[in-house]
Amino acid sequence: MITSDYNNTSWHAQWIGTGKSYPNQWICYRKSFNLSKKPESAITRIAVDSKYWLWVNGELIVFEGQLKRGPTPNDTYYDEIDISKYLTDGHNTIALLQWYFGKHGFSHKSSEKAGMVFEADIDGELLISDKTWKAKEHPAYGNTGEPHPNYRLPESNILFDARKDISDWQKQDFDDKDWLATEEYGCPPISPWNQLSKRPTPMWKDSGLCNFVNASKLPKFSNGNVIIAQLPYNAHITPYLKIDAPAGLKIDIRMDDYEGGGPPNVRAEYITKIGEQEYESLGWMNGHAVHYTIPKGAKIISLKYRETGYNTEFTGTFECDDRFLNELRQKAVRTLYVTMRDTYFDCPDRERAQWWGDAVNELGEAFYALDNKSNLLAKKAILELMNWQREDNTIYSPVPAGNYDAELPMQMLASVGYYGFWTYCKYSGDTDTIKTVYPAVRRYMSVWKLGQDGLVIPRAGGWNWGDWGENIDMNVLFSAWYYIALKGQKEMADLCGFKDEINDISAKMLSIENNFNKTFWNGKAYRSPDYEGETDDRANALAVVADLAEPEKYEAIRDVLKTEYHASPYMEKYVLEALYIMRFENDAIERMKVRYKDMIEHPFTTLWEDWRIGGSGGGTINHAWTGGPLTLFSQYATGIAPEKIGYEVYHVLPQMGQLKSIKANVPSVKGNIGVELEKTESSFTLKLNSPAMAKAIVGIPKNTIGEIVSISVNNKNLWHNGQLTDSQEGVEFAGEDKYYYRFSVEPGTWIFKAIS
Repeated sequence: MITSDYNNTSWHAQWIGTGKSYPNQWICYRKSFNLSKKPESAITRIAVDSKYWLWVNGELIVFEGQLKRGPTPNDTYYDEIDISKYLTDGHNTIALLQWYFGKHGFSHKSSEKAGMVFEADIDGELLISDKTWKAKEHPAYGNTGEPHPNYRLPESNILFDARKDISDWQKQDFDDKDWLATEEYGCPPISPWNQLSKRPTPMWKDSGLCNFVNASKLPKFSNGNVIIAQLPYNAHITPYLKIDAPAGLKIDIRMDDYEGGGPPNVRAEYITKIGEQEYESLGWMNGHAVHYTIPKGAKIISLKYRETGYNTEFTGTFECDDRFLNELRQKAVRTLYVTMRDTYFDCPDRERAQWWGDAVNELGEAFYALDNKSNLLAKKAILELMNWQREDNTIYSPVPAGNYDAELPMQMLASVGYYGFWTYCKYSGDTDTIKTVYPAVRRYMSVWKLGQDGLVIPRAGGWNWGDWGENIDMNVLFSAWYYIALKGQKEMADLCGFKDEINDISAKMLSIENNFNKTFWNGKAYRSPDYEGETDDRANALAVVADLAEPEKYEAIRDVLKTEYHASPYMEKYVLEALYIMRFENDAIERMKVRYKDMIEHPFTTLWEDWRIGGSGGGTINHAWTGGPLTLFSQYATGIAPEKIGYEVYHVLPQMGQLKSIKANVPSVKGNIGVELEKTESSFTLKLNSPAMAKAIVGIPKNTIGEIVSISVNNKNLWHNGQLTDSQEGVEFAGEDKYYYRFSVEPGTWIFKAIS
């Protein structure tokens, strides 16, 4: 295995359990112990299959711990937390509730055995899980009737019968003398959980219980009809209720998006006990509203929800003078966030699966929208993808997975290439991860061969998928994606010091360059000779993105991209990027307004899988692969992107097009980069707040306001009528090209103003 993230510290604790394992099993564990004094440190390691909730002295301190399995096809993650502030001198109690999924899914590989391991180093003294712990299967949890969640989800519906509840079992003074001692299974590493790898991402962000948007309008007594409780946006939530009711009423709880993407997702049922009672269903759901169906006769005291999610902040911003684009970005950010949790995933409802076509778009968006903690999820995804590599050197997604194993070759080329792994490296500065996975990347790239025509030989893999929709020119796409993968591999080989490999990679790239245009260019567009469909916008765009299309072809490609609309929202990102690369910024904006019109006008706060709800692939309403414009607004319209790994040098090369003002912040690994752009008929102003330890290349666009006469920096005129007229400490003129006058600037605040 390639991972370097295993914790080498030995374990003393035992894996423990009840001796039974079955799907949708809930197990309670307790351990009481004494301490002579309140500890200063209590570093605690916990692993279960599949999720847990932890109480210390009756206080809930971990809400949904544990990542889904696994870091490799056989291994398990563990959490590490410090519980010292919750402990006290004298009597202490640990209580843990385990939810064992007991089945595979597209995001989880079951160990097929319920178990828990707990080890706390309390000021040098160990508290470990062993046969002295008490355990009991929670009798209130059970299975609902049909329909059950579709096979892609390892989670089950949750039934809770309050008449069978164990009241206050988490509390310190609970009497557990009738509970049975646990069974010991062995000390880690032991089958079936095997090696334990430290959780590489933060514990969840937890809002606590919140009021619904329409809380004041929710009924006080149920009449038996569905009660719709509105959320402020699409979110991961656990629903809560407090009611007064007779015993035996069945309450159904599901989201408005319960059948998002077609097949059923997760739901919950609650059976009432007599009297006043409260309940929070612990399995997260998502959507814009919770639907409670409460039988007539119940008094409703309170309905609330808890939002949980990946622990990152929305620090990246972009705002311009176009309302449509601002709303598009806002929905893209919300969509990105609801497709992050244990992994990056395609959608939070139907699958929760880490498809790498989605992940490539998502990690690119995260660098412009979220703080640097989001980088850890991309790193986890990269390590998982390559740790699941098969003996024949192929890779596949989604992984982790227990019931899926088909390779989508184009998505795999995208993942290991320039837009996947290399984008992660360039933006995060994390060269160690690339050095770790590069040998596996090399092995995967060796699977691909060139044919007699000098182009890549297409591989069907397990699913020969190029995009949703029709008119997909697969041969053009295969060669373009392969070239992009080689481009990324070449950068990685150079970084890792494999200089001898660069010539071979360059030779393959040259073969594609020499044969791509003569094979696929027909004088008006890129088309495979045997392709009979309508001209493929995505294929022509990817030729540009791969840098295989020469500038003299741009006008013809522009005509294709103005008339052909076949790409799904996934590949639309590359179509729009091609327009920016060819410097047809206004075309990109106008195409966005055509393509995204229905999504922006719709009240949903997230972007869809297809151009219509219920379309290709199930047409879910929350697919972050649709959020490509989020990246393009910051990378191209504002012009912010790294030139060297980790933003050691970056550029600000705006392509505003028809926009008149932009205000953006990019949370780079060097610090926040703030840019404000303002354009009038006769002036262009660029304000830059540049972080320490980073050098910026600032480009003043030549054609945005007509012919430029003068350029000042911090109110000092440095350039006039094509000549440098003065100097400024921290600023150097870096030359000009067809599109920009370029200046190199040191960290600090800089205001550039150009006058025509």
